[in-house]
Amino acid sequence: VDKNGRCNVQHGNLGGETSRYLSDLFTTLVDLKWRWNLFIFILTYTVAWLFMASMWWVIAYMRGDLNKAHDDSYTPCVANVYNFPSAFLFFIETEATIGYGYRYITDKCPEGIILFLFQSILGSIVDAFLIGCMFIKMSQPKKRAETLMFSEHAAISMRDGKLTLMFRVGNLRNSHMVSAQIRCKLLKSRQTPEGEFLPLDQLELDVGFSTGADQLFLVSPLTICHVIDAKSPFYDLSQRSMQTEQFEIVVILEGIVETTGMTCQARTSYTEDEVLWGHRFFPVISLEEGFFKVDYSQFHATFEVPTPPYSVKEQEEMLLMSSPLIAPAVGNSKERNSSVECLDGLEEVGTKLPSKLQKITGREDFPKKLLRMSSTTSEKAYSMGDLPMKLQRISSVPGNSEEKLVSKTTKMISDPISQSVADLPPKLQKLSGGGRMEGNLPPKLRKMNSDRFT
Repeated sequence: VDKNGRCNVQHGNLGGETSRYLSDLFTTLVDLKWRWNLFIFILTYTVAWLFMASMWWVIAYMRGDLNKAHDDSYTPCVANVYNFPSAFLFFIETEATIGYGYRYITDKCPEGIILFLFQSILGSIVDAFLIGCMFIKMSQPKKRAETLMFSEHAAISMRDGKLTLMFRVGNLRNSHMVSAQIRCKLLKSRQTPEGEFLPLDQLELDVGFSTGADQLFLVSPLTICHVIDAKSPFYDLSQRSMQTEQFEIVVILEGIVETTGMTCQARTSYTEDEVLWGHRFFPVISLEEGFFKVDYSQFHATFEVPTPPYSVKEQEEMLLMSSPLIAPAVGNSKERNSSVECLDGLEEVGTKLPSKLQKITGREDFPKKLLRMSSTTSEKAYSMGDLPMKLQRISSVPGNSEEKLVSKTTKMISDPISQSVADLPPKLQKLSGGGRMEGNLPPKLRKMNSDRFT
């Protein structure tokens, strides 16, 4: 599609299909260029006039009116017709309803009356056909499209945090385009997985169909936007790949002409060379005293803006690589699950503890509390690594501080010592004095005592 909207496609080798053009002769004439329309218009009227003038001359010649035209006692078919020029003038006066009154048809000529009726019917048909064709040709809605403007270039830059393809549309007339709607097509050759080559594959570019942004209120120049995302055909397009890509963006603007009520369509296109990466359009609207002013001198102007040269796909991949990985989170969940499994095992062990240790815990819901407080007691587990396993389990009970844990540990260690001292003779118990007795005992008793404790 050219910039003026003309489609650069020629149809050839139609064969016998050319007869279809004659079946719709009126549309064929309207679609012809102006020079051919004028030529057909003049040729049709000239041939019709000459043919009808010849018919009047033939009637006058067969009746002998040409030789008796100056005889006052003779009544001809058409008065004052002497030759072909006079017959031609009679036809023109009759066809154009000028009616000078010098040449007129008489009632003595029935064949002239029949020819007159045929001339009136044929003249009305020719006038309706040719004049109607010329009127439609002059009032074609495509001429209204001449006052609809598209920007010479399209631009790709960031808008609202998203990479966006943009171009500008404007209306030069004060009359509006009713129900204006815009559509975009991407023409690009591709090859299917089956090996079929599609030279002009058409893909739709979303310019706001889902949100209604494609319905335009075209009172001022508008910037049409196509957001490049995962659903866009330009998902893989980057600044570097544009140098090797070959595509064409066809823009179609449709609407109803307010003055005539006819549907108008304006078209343009942008090739890969006409798409500017990292550009934005200049503003053209300014607020004056009581109205908005549009400066069309800046309609096609653009300026550069900072834009990443990567495609949307590459940006998303880099964003995923720079974000926290999912693997540690999965590992943490596994560790959390293993912790829960360990706590479940502790619950089973807790039920098998001796009655004395179960009393020390002081709570029957000890395993459940461990499960709830596993996140807060992890630090204590590191500090109690030198204690026996039973004491480590006891230390994880909520509400037990380190001081309580040490006191209970000392109590448990001192219980067997005190129990052993109670088994000594009274004399030895006095020597112990309730404290350490190794220093006051004789060597033999010390040896016996050490063997007993070990």
